[in-house]
Formats: sequence, structure tokens, C-alpha cells
Amino acid sequence: MTNHNLPVIGVLGGTGKEGGGLAYRWAHAGYPVFIGSRSPEKAVDAAAEMNKELGIDSVRGGSNPDAAAAAQIVVLTVPFAAQKPTLTEVQAALKGKILVDVTVPLVPPKVNRVQLPENGSAVEAMQKMLGAEVRVVSAFQNVSAHQLKDLAHVTECDVLVCSDDPAASDEVIKLVHAAGLRGWNCGVLANSVVAEGMTSILIVLNQRYKVHSAGIRITGIPDVKVI
Repeated sequence: MTNHNLPVIGVLGGTGKEGGGLAYRWAHAGYPVFIGSRSPEKAVDAAAEMNKELGIDSVRGGSNPDAAAAAQIVVLTVPFAAQKPTLTEVQAALKGKILVDVTVPLVPPKVNRVQLPENGSAVEAMQKMLGAEVRVVSAFQNVSAHQLKDLAHVTECDVLVCSDDPAASDEVIKLVHAAGLRGWNCGVLANSVVAEGMTSILIVLNQRYKVHSAGIRITGIPDVKVI
């Protein structure tokens, strides 16, 4: 059942495996969700299918700009090559909002090799591009999309959350918990370089040990309640 007191989440690239899986979990948790895509028709179809599977009517679909405009929290789940073009398209709609960046600077075909931008964190560079009016948060880079739509599956991967805005990090950690995962406030946005680079290492582990969902766990800290 949708909780209309919860913020609308706009998932840009929400027809992909990662974005679609997160959208599915948030919709199941009661959040109103708007799936965005370069193909609005594809997003509308994906939203209708999600509503049917979950027995709800709170998921909408449309273009990425439509999703960004409709949402209070925007989640960017497009491939790294599409990061800047997508942001340019929706930038005007992001002012005053939280933008959660899930993208990882992978450079095919060598995705099992860390290839960060020259200036370090790709997410930090994005914050500079968008300016202080957008509250950028880095999260979900290390979570495999493989079984996100299986609500019974326990995903053994913690989420490292970084932002220069602590209050925005707290809001995103609520989304992490709503998706059935554990989230940790890992400090400023510059620290996201660790999570960005870790993805290539997890890809290597998946390949080497023939699995699909290698993840990371933070140990030595008691589980915390959602703030």
C-alpha cells in the first residue's frame, strides 16, 4: 500500500536492471515511484508491469525529464557514459532536490579494472557540475542488480552512502533500509571514490569465483535503526 506521506522517487534509467530492481523494492515498501527512461513508452510499460506484479497503482512511467520533475528524490541509474548527457537533460528539474547517483565509472570492455576519472570521484565531479542547489548523494554502487526483484532474497551487500550534506545522507539511508539493505554514512562525497573503485573488484570476484552477487559487509558496528 502506498504511503502518500513518503517522497516521490524518480528513477532515471529505471527500465534497466539496477534502476528497475531498486524501483521495484521501493514501490513494494510503499513509496510512490516514477520510472524514467530515454524511451517514455518503455517506461510506461515497465511501470504498468510493476503495478501488476505488486498489486498497486503507485508506479508511473515517462521520460527522464518527467521523472525528475515529478520526484522529490531523484535516483540516477544510467550507465556511466550516459551520466552527463542525462544530467544535462534534467538539470533544471533537480534544483532543491536530493540526487542519488548510483552510476559507476566503468569503461568497457575493461570493467574489471579500476578506471576512475583524472580528478578522482566521478560523483564529486558531478556535484561540482550541478552546483550547491542540488544535494548529491553517492550510494548503491556496489549492489548487484542480479536478484533485486526477488523480494525474498537477502542481498549480502552493504551500501556506502557519501555526501557533503549529512541530512541528505540520512534521507538516502532511509531508502537503503526500505530496499531491504543496510546503509552506512561514510562521510563526505569525496569518499565515494572508494565505493566507485570497489565495483571493479567485485566484478573480478564474480568472474573468478563464478558467482553473480559478490558484495561487501561493514563489520564491528551494531546494526542501527533508520534515522
